Amino acid sequence: MNYLSDPKYLFELLAREGLISGEQRAMLHKKAPQQRQLIMRELRKKSGAAGRIREPDLVEVIVALHLEIPGNNPQPLTEEMIMRVVAKDLGLPFKKIDPLELDLEIVTKTIPKNYAIKHLMLPFALKNGIHEIALYDPVKLEVLAEIERANKINIKPYLCTRGDISRLLAEFFGFQSSISAAENHLAKPMVDLGNLEQYVKINRAGEINSSDHHITTAVDHFFTYAFDQRASDIHIEPKRHKSLVRLRIDGVLHTIYTLPMAVHSAIISRIKTLSRMDIAERRRPQDGRIKVDHEDKEAEIRVSTVPVAFGEKVVMRILDSDVIFQDVAKLGFNPRDLAVYKHFMTSPHGIVLVTGPTGSGKSTTLYSTLKLIATSENNVVTIEDPIEMVHEEFNQIAVQPQIDVTFSTILRNILRQDPDVIMIGEIRDLDTGINAIQAALTGHLVFSTLHTNDAVSSISRLIDLGAQPFLVGSTLLGAMAQRLVRTICPECRESVKVDAKLLRTFGLPAEGEGEIELQVGKGCSKCRQTGFLGRCGVFEIFPVSAEINRMICAGTSEAEIRKQAIKEGMTTLKDDAWQKVKDGITTYQEAARVTGIS
Repeated sequence: MNYLSDPKYLFELLAREGLISGEQRAMLHKKAPQQRQLIMRELRKKSGAAGRIREPDLVEVIVALHLEIPGNNPQPLTEEMIMRVVAKDLGLPFKKIDPLELDLEIVTKTIPKNYAIKHLMLPFALKNGIHEIALYDPVKLEVLAEIERANKINIKPYLCTRGDISRLLAEFFGFQSSISAAENHLAKPMVDLGNLEQYVKINRAGEINSSDHHITTAVDHFFTYAFDQRASDIHIEPKRHKSLVRLRIDGVLHTIYTLPMAVHSAIISRIKTLSRMDIAERRRPQDGRIKVDHEDKEAEIRVSTVPVAFGEKVVMRILDSDVIFQDVAKLGFNPRDLAVYKHFMTSPHGIVLVTGPTGSGKSTTLYSTLKLIATSENNVVTIEDPIEMVHEEFNQIAVQPQIDVTFSTILRNILRQDPDVIMIGEIRDLDTGINAIQAALTGHLVFSTLHTNDAVSSISRLIDLGAQPFLVGSTLLGAMAQRLVRTICPECRESVKVDAKLLRTFGLPAEGEGEIELQVGKGCSKCRQTGFLGRCGVFEIFPVSAEINRMICAGTSEAEIRKQAIKEGMTTLKDDAWQKVKDGITTYQEAARVTGIS
């Protein structure tokens, strides 16, 4: 039986499972033939072929009609829902494939390309000698049996959606073809000066043709794939005999490809060309940027290369405007902290410091703040190293130490440019600190960053740099420390009970005895079995009150100032993280991780 094209079987199954109503079932019988012709017409138009076109099955027809599942909470009937109930009815496991789990070799070398595409089969894993293969049409189980007999292998079949299989086959075979062609083209002996294990240099044998179209296709694939997977960074790392491509998603690195070493230099050269770097320079670090068009929106990619043991490593930071520029109220502030921060933003003058380690979301907070402040009535000037995201409403200046354009030197010139708001990328030395204080004293609102562990430590840091305590106390509006926690996946969240004593061993301020009900993510296909989807901020906002100003000027210890700030209502990083645990936003393990408790 052709299960996916038999109306009697499929419509009856969907009705029995409650995915369609009796009225929808009658409508499908009536409209299915007409909708099938419309789909065939579209397929013919796309292919440009006058000959025979593949006839769509009923699953495609049903999805194209945009039906809603009956009930109080209607939702669209998707291809995945249909295939799940078909798999359940036939006693087959369903597979929602995570592209990050796929191995390029397994996908492209198990079944020949034309055969896999013709029969819609995707090999996705090899476990204990058993090949796990996803297929779309249950009729093709007979074909899998033939493959088993012919190749003398064991196969475990799964059902999957046509959309996932078609897309992944096209991506992986297209990428594999590009890499194989590039590898063959570049298979001549090569020497990379960046490889510390090389002993001799063969004249120019390692030069790479970065315009090769196979390499161009592979690099384009990296970018598209990274955007599709919500990655924040792409790492391309040379090893002794291979090259690794890794993506950072929600703060965690995932290895997605292992490439032949022969193509590594070509890929790096292509990226360096796109980012306007010197492709001949391989022994010094370089920085550049690429502007790309993704789904009709512009995104910036900041590129950094450094020489490592086996060649050049490149890291590309993806700066999506939708991520960088957000609504300040949606960054994760609690009501008290949001009110305090808005007071900072609307002050006529003073210094606001944002602290935290690399990757804690400081840039997102500052850019979102400046976007809110930047109006036709304000002159917003930034000094950055480098400029992370170009925005036409700001006057952005890039630090260039080679021509003496540094944070401290350019700040003097900026004060002659009639600024209202100044953002300094980082206060690194006394000169920059003194100039920032001078700008605040002369009626400017100054935002900057410091690398300290918490908000109150920013006072000690400025004084350690050489700033006078009375100047710090009189100009500092406040400081904010922040971290990023992974948020629980909404699709697979569930309640668990955790002993309060255990939570206190993690350093979290859990009160009382007995068990506390909290939320966790059990893991699903949407979150790649991690239980987390997305991130949000954890904050510690420290306003400088009149009493704290007096304590700073008197040289009071950091511990006493922190105690006073808490007395005045400051929420510490640990307290804010614990509140987000209680609110079901994140897990206690994640809260403990970002607040430095082991």
